[in-house]
Amino acid sequence: MLNNFILLAQAQQALPMFLIIPFLLLIGMIAAGPIFFGHFWEHNYKTVAVVLGLTVLAYYLFVLGDVHMPVHTLAEYFTFAVLLSSLYIAAGGIYLNVNANATPAMNVALVAVGAILANFIGTTGASLLLIRPFIRLNIHRIKPYQIVFFIFIVSNAGGLLTPLGDPPLFIGFIKGVPFFWTLQHLISPWFLSIALLCLMFFLVDRRNKITGYTPRPEVVAKINEKTEFHFSGRRNLFWLAIIIGAVFLDPNVIEGLPHIYYDGTKISFLREIIQLSAAFMCYRYSSKTALAGNQFSFHPILEVVFLFFGIFFTMMPALQISAQIASAPAYAQYITPNFLYWTTGSLSAFLDNAPTYANFLSLAMAKFDMSQGNVEHVRQFALGTSAFGRETLIQLEAVSLASVLFGAFTYIGNGPNFMVKAIAESAGIKMPSFFGYVIRYSIPFLLPVLILVWFFVVHLRLF
Repeated sequence: MLNNFILLAQAQQALPMFLIIPFLLLIGMIAAGPIFFGHFWEHNYKTVAVVLGLTVLAYYLFVLGDVHMPVHTLAEYFTFAVLLSSLYIAAGGIYLNVNANATPAMNVALVAVGAILANFIGTTGASLLLIRPFIRLNIHRIKPYQIVFFIFIVSNAGGLLTPLGDPPLFIGFIKGVPFFWTLQHLISPWFLSIALLCLMFFLVDRRNKITGYTPRPEVVAKINEKTEFHFSGRRNLFWLAIIIGAVFLDPNVIEGLPHIYYDGTKISFLREIIQLSAAFMCYRYSSKTALAGNQFSFHPILEVVFLFFGIFFTMMPALQISAQIASAPAYAQYITPNFLYWTTGSLSAFLDNAPTYANFLSLAMAKFDMSQGNVEHVRQFALGTSAFGRETLIQLEAVSLASVLFGAFTYIGNGPNFMVKAIAESAGIKMPSFFGYVIRYSIPFLLPVLILVWFFVVHLRLF
């Protein structure tokens, strides 16, 4: 995983602010490209992302002489890309079809099941397994807002209960946070956020009237007769379990696993080899019927892999600069649960939420002279058993809630978001632009939930 950003930032001289220009440029092109120069962007987004990422990488290597940050970022990106690609391929060979009337209640039930499932197979696994059935169920009334609420609930907020649910929580687990800590301390905000988002989804979906579509009488009769589930590609469930199980094969947690040792960190490669091998077996022996039913292609995953290559490397300066600013002694008095919630959340929305979690966990612990490199320190920090009492526990709750929930605020806050968007667009759904997503959906629907979670859970401590 990404190493301690704050220690890295403090070890380096102050970074020039112009280094964040490539990141801002890439985000701006992701937002504006499909709208203002769609043809160019469609054919050149890979080149743009790679060139911008390599530009920042070259500056670190040849101007700053910093090898540490690029190596840790490359390791994190490789783990991210392998897991996402493996899950995408495995889910592509699993065909699930729901024969039912696509009522608002049915849609809410499906995303609620996805929210629960996300805690067992991750938000990425649940998203990739359910997004295609969700689209097929609503194919005669599909609208962009339905995909957006799917992203809110299944791809992000749902995975709040276990370290398997979302990458930030898994980082906390491998650093020493007990496995069941999230279930014990975050279940109330999980219920609150899922219930509010499902209620909003239900109320908005009730207004979705079918226009210009008249299903055949026999189709209507079959749908109204009973709800049925059609499933094929069962063999892929075995490989899916292998891919998810391999997530635990981290050499920093399990002694004796083969690894590459660099800069005090054990970098995994066995886990990635297992996941890629399982993905190959999935694709090689997948049901052709399931692949055809899912209209499987590699275009969506390639888009995510290339764009996030640029995002991971161009965001290195942004992460380090934010760490330098936040870790200054003058700001120590402001490191409160409220500060951590809103700062971690704001950065998680526009940077990848996993390294942001690691960044602010380290910052919160540093206030109490504790180190996230010490497993016992992290355990005491999470349980509130250190000399500082429950204050540390509350700070970890704030960081955990913000990194997961705010990950839904933009397409790039969490890996599954962009994947779901790409799959929806490949199915012919016209998804909102980057800023359209934020302005039309995140601000009016997600932000009130984030404010309520902050007010009742972090500020008032009612749950």
